[in-house]
Amino acid sequence: MATNKTIFIAFAIEDERQRDFLKGQSLLTNSPFEYIDMSVKEAYDNDWKDKVRTRIRRSDGVIALISKNSLKSSGQKWEIACAKEEGKKVLGIWAYSDDRTNVEGVRTVVWTWDAIKNFINSL
Repeated sequence: MATNKTIFIAFAIEDERQRDFLKGQSLLTNSPFEYIDMSVKEAYDNDWKDKVRTRIRRSDGVIALISKNSLKSSGQKWEIACAKEEGKKVLGIWAYSDDRTNVEGVRTVVWTWDAIKNFINSL
């Protein structure tokens, strides 16, 4: 990969640790992918949607960490919808090996280096 891509990570707050693992994985020396994380580190109090939309617009694509928590996360659902409105590619990655929750309209794959690398390289 010649240049880092800017990726927004959409996740339910209950899956924050998985987001941290994804970021950490990209920093490993033998990782086949790199990206700039644009996910929201803390919840915004006011006008968070405007701030998140700006981050999504500045991103090359969106990775959504999908779990049972995604089904009740209004914030993550909005982030995915926003990404689609902004014409960004979205890849769902199952956040846990024993959870195969599906979110309508999101192609979701097993969390592997190749799946992430192929998505990032396609952007």
